[in-house]
Amino acid sequence: MRIMSLLCSAGLIFAGAARADLLEQGYSAMYNLNFDAAHRAFAAWERAHPDDPMGPVSDAAAYLFFEFDRMNILRSEFLTDDKEILRGKQIQPDAEIKRAFEMDLQKSRQLSDAMLANGREDEKARLASVIRIALHANYDALIEKHQWQALNEIKQARIDADALVAKYPTSVDAYLAMGVENYLLSQKAAPLRFFLRIAGAQTDKAAGLAKLRLVAEKGHYLKPYAKILLAIAALRDGNKAEAKSLLSELAAQFPANGLFKDELKKLG
Repeated sequence: MRIMSLLCSAGLIFAGAARADLLEQGYSAMYNLNFDAAHRAFAAWERAHPDDPMGPVSDAAAYLFFEFDRMNILRSEFLTDDKEILRGKQIQPDAEIKRAFEMDLQKSRQLSDAMLANGREDEKARLASVIRIALHANYDALIEKHQWQALNEIKQARIDADALVAKYPTSVDAYLAMGVENYLLSQKAAPLRFFLRIAGAQTDKAAGLAKLRLVAEKGHYLKPYAKILLAIAALRDGNKAEAKSLLSELAAQFPANGLFKDELKKLG
């Protein structure tokens, strides 16, 4: 009986660990471009944790990355060419994907608000909110081409991230929002940067890259995304060695993602 009890206890511990790993599994599948597996993992997490806003916001991330992949948005020739980013859509967004993406974001917002209202798991609720706003900004900027709306959302994500890390400094994924705002806006023309700073935006390139490197080194779910952004930044700056190093790490970690291998081939 004692042996059976120990076995049952071990089984419960293992099952709990497996559930705890579902978010990691989902993100790993997403970065490997296995979006069906990512959605299954996130759905399983949501069933096990119905009050957790990280489930639906992570599922929304998988929809966003699906569109990024389908529309060739994460390829270097797209992200290193501002004219390419700003010009009209060559491939139309998928209406069903957008609807599912928006529903996930709305669900995550409701769960985050409920957590905060009840005073429960403040850090998780705040992080889910930062990710939610940042995901929507990405969709607006890169898919819908709504640049000014995206700028406002990027600013809000950074403000919320500032508040989160001031209270929880180890919530490293939140630093991505700060890095994205500073780096992306630093690439704008000087007159526009001046007005953006007046409006409260941050446009410090060095600070942006430092925040992205922090996430790439110590982040959790968004660590690979930070590496992707740093690789793009390195290519923009003509630093092929750094880009190659980052892409090599990503290709080794996510072998099913042909994007990283393709980009490495371009670098020779």
